[in-house]
Amino acid sequence: MTVAATASATAASRPAAATSAGAAELDYRPSYLAAGIAGLVVFLLYLVTLAPTTSMWDTSEYIAAAYVLGIPHPPGNPFFVLIGRVFAILPIAPTVAMRINVLAALSSAVSAGVWFLITERVLVQWMPRRWQRIAGGALAALIGATAFTVWNQSVVNEKVYTVSLVGLAVICWLTVRWCDDPEGPVADRLLVLVAYLLGLGYANHMAGMLAAPAVGLAVLVRRPSSILRWKLLVACAAALVFGMTPFATQPIRAAHFPAINEGEPTGCVTELKLDCTFSALTYDRFMYNFNRGQYGKPELGERQAPLTAQVGMYWLYFKWQWLRDAYQENPGLQNGLAVFYFILCILGGWMHFKKDRRSFWFFGPLIGTMTLGLIFYLNFKYGHSQALELGDSVPREVRDRDYFYLWSFSALSVWAALGLVYLWETVASLFGADEVKLGRETVVEPRTRSFLLASPLLAVAFIPLVGNWQQASRSNQTDTTDFARDLLNSVEPYGILITVGDNDTFPLWYAQEVEGIRKDVIVANTSLMNTDWYTRQMIRRPVYEYDAAKGPEIYRRQQWKKPVGPPVKMTFDEADALPLAIQTPPNAAFQKGDIIAAPRSPQLMRADQLVYFMIRDTYPDRPIYFSRTAGGYPYELGLERYVLTQGMAKKLVGQQIIPGRDTVLIQGEGMVDVKRSYDLWTKVFTATKSLAARKGWVDDASVGIPDLYVISGVTLAEALAQSGQIARSDSVYQQAKGIATAMRRAQVFGFDRQPALPVTPGADVGPQQQLLVPQSRPDSK
Repeated sequence: MTVAATASATAASRPAAATSAGAAELDYRPSYLAAGIAGLVVFLLYLVTLAPTTSMWDTSEYIAAAYVLGIPHPPGNPFFVLIGRVFAILPIAPTVAMRINVLAALSSAVSAGVWFLITERVLVQWMPRRWQRIAGGALAALIGATAFTVWNQSVVNEKVYTVSLVGLAVICWLTVRWCDDPEGPVADRLLVLVAYLLGLGYANHMAGMLAAPAVGLAVLVRRPSSILRWKLLVACAAALVFGMTPFATQPIRAAHFPAINEGEPTGCVTELKLDCTFSALTYDRFMYNFNRGQYGKPELGERQAPLTAQVGMYWLYFKWQWLRDAYQENPGLQNGLAVFYFILCILGGWMHFKKDRRSFWFFGPLIGTMTLGLIFYLNFKYGHSQALELGDSVPREVRDRDYFYLWSFSALSVWAALGLVYLWETVASLFGADEVKLGRETVVEPRTRSFLLASPLLAVAFIPLVGNWQQASRSNQTDTTDFARDLLNSVEPYGILITVGDNDTFPLWYAQEVEGIRKDVIVANTSLMNTDWYTRQMIRRPVYEYDAAKGPEIYRRQQWKKPVGPPVKMTFDEADALPLAIQTPPNAAFQKGDIIAAPRSPQLMRADQLVYFMIRDTYPDRPIYFSRTAGGYPYELGLERYVLTQGMAKKLVGQQIIPGRDTVLIQGEGMVDVKRSYDLWTKVFTATKSLAARKGWVDDASVGIPDLYVISGVTLAEALAQSGQIARSDSVYQQAKGIATAMRRAQVFGFDRQPALPVTPGADVGPQQQLLVPQSRPDSK
C-alpha cells in the first residue's frame, strides 16, 4: 500500500467525531520545550533586525500614546496602550521605542511557537516519530516568522497587529486542545478562557474577534450540545464582556487630558468629575470613538473596489511574503515562489483535513475567515501598489494594507509546513519505506535514512528568510526620528508648525513626547483641526519652555520671549461651535498687519479658519511655519507672497518678501532663505546622513519624506548657485544625489542624466525646480 493510500485508509477508518480518548491513544505530549526554543530563535532573529527607534506611519503615534498612557486614533486600542506602557518603563532596552518594539518582536515570536505546537499536533495523526513532528513544527515557525509582512511588522511596533497575532495564536491553540477533548474535565473552562481572550483581543483591536466564527463552528461540529447549556453560555458571555473592560479606562484617562487624546471620549472639559464622566456627552463621544465614526466607512454592500480587485490585492500581498521584490527586479521568481507556496498551503490544508479533522473544523474555517472573509469585510479600495497601469483612474488606499492580512500570512505557515512535510514524505518514500504502527493503524513509513536523504527539500522553508532579510529588517534605521528632529528644528523657538498628514505629524509627536525634542513647538495638523477634540487640545496645551542648551546652535544668538496663552484665543464653547466648512464669501480677504491674503478655495474648512485665527491671535509673538510637506497649502490660503523657505519648513513673514543676496526666488518653491537653509542643512539636519546610509526605501507610499530631502537639497543647491556660492552648491547637490541614490530613486530625479547642477549665477531656473513632493494625505486607517 502506498503512503497516500494508507493515509486515506487511516482517515476513513477514524470516527468523524473522536472522543476524549482520541488524543490519548496516540500518547500525544506537546513539545513545549522545542516550541519554546523555536520561539526563542525567532525572537533572536527579530532582535537582530529590530528597529532602534520609531518608523513611518502609525508607529510614532502608538509608541507615544503608550508612553504617555494616551488614546491613539479610534477606537483607541486601550489594551495595547496598557501593556505598551508597561513595556515602555521596563528596563529591557536603552530607549522607550526599542522597548515597545521588543513587545512586537516578543508577540510574534510567541506566535511562532504556537504555530509550532499546532503543526506538531496535526502531525501526531500522521508522523509516528517525535523528531519528525518537531521538524514540521520548526518549519511552520520559520515560514511564518519570515513571511515579509509578519517579519517587517515584528521588528517595529507600527500599531497593534502583532499583539493581536499572539492573542489569535493562543486562542487557536486552546481551541485545538478543546477539539481534542470537548467533553473533558477542563473543556468548559477552555471555552470560557477563549471567550475572555476574544474580548481582551477586541480591546486591543477589532481583529481580536477574527477567531470567533471558527470557534463557534468548531463547537457546533465537535459538541453541539454546548449551545444548549445556558450556564456555559452565560459564563462565556460574561468572560467576553469582562475581557473588553479596558475600554472603561478611556473616559477616565481622557479626562486627565494626556498629550495624545484622539477622539477625547469624555464630557469633562477641565478635570475628571463624576457628573461629566457619567453623562450623555461622555457616552456619545465614547460610542462615536468606539464605532470609529470619524472615518465614515461605507456599508459592505457598497464596494469600494470590485471584489475581484480586492482579491487581487490580497494576492499581490501574498506574493510579497516569500520574496519582497520592492524594485521589480525578479518578478518571475516572485510569481513562481508565490505559486509554489500557494500550492504548499493547499496541500497542507488538504492533508490537515485528511489527517486530523477534529482540529480542521476549527482551523479550516479560521483560514477562510482570515482570507476571503477578511477581504470582503475590509472592503478596501485598490491597493497603493496594485494595478499601477490604472493610475489615478481608480480610488486607491493611501498606503499598502498588507498588515491587515498579517494574521492570515502568519497562520498559513501551518498549512505551508504541512504541505512541505507531505512533499518531504513523498520524496523520502522513493528512498525506501517500512511498515510502522501509528496508533491502531499500520502504515507505510519512509525510513529515517530516507527522510534524511530527502531533507534538502526542506531548504525551501529558508527562502523567505534569505529573500526578505534586506527588505524586512529595520536594523540601524533612525531616519524617521532624524526627520522629526530636522523638521522641528527648522522652526524657531515657540513656533507653530502646520502639518497635513500622518507622516509629517506622528513622528513629531514621538519626538516631542517620548524624546523631549522641541516641545516648545506647537504641531497643528490640518486634517485633525477639522475635528472639535483636536482644537480643544490645542487650546488646552501648556506652553513649554524652550531649552536653548538642547536646541540648535543657530538659535542661540538671540533671546526668545516665551508666549502666553493658547495658539488661538477662543473658549472651548467657541471652538466647538466652529462649522466644519463655510462657503468663501465673494472678495473675501484676511488681514493681519501688512499681511493681506485672499483664500483661493471655494470653501473654508474648519482647519483653514483656525490657521487664520492663529495668525490673528498669536503672530508675531509666535513664529508660524508651514511644513514643506504641506505643498501648496499657503497658496490656497493666499499667503504665498509671505512665506520664506527655511530648511524643511516655510516661515510666515510679516510683509511681502523681496529677493536679495540671501533671499532667492526658486521657481516652483518660492522664496528661499539661503543662509538659514544652508545652516540647517549643514549644522542641524541629521536625516541627510541616515537616509544616505539606507539601501532603498521599501514603502513607496511614504517615500515622499526622503524625496523631500532630495528636493530640498536640489533647491538649496540652486539657491546657493544663484547667490554665487558654487562650492557650497555643488556639495549640497552631491549630498542630495547621494540620498536619491540610497533610496534607489536617482533615475526618478534625473541624476543619471544630469550628474552635476547646471545652474550658474544669474542663469534661468532649470527643470529640476519643477519637482515638488506630493502633498501628504491623511491616513484613512
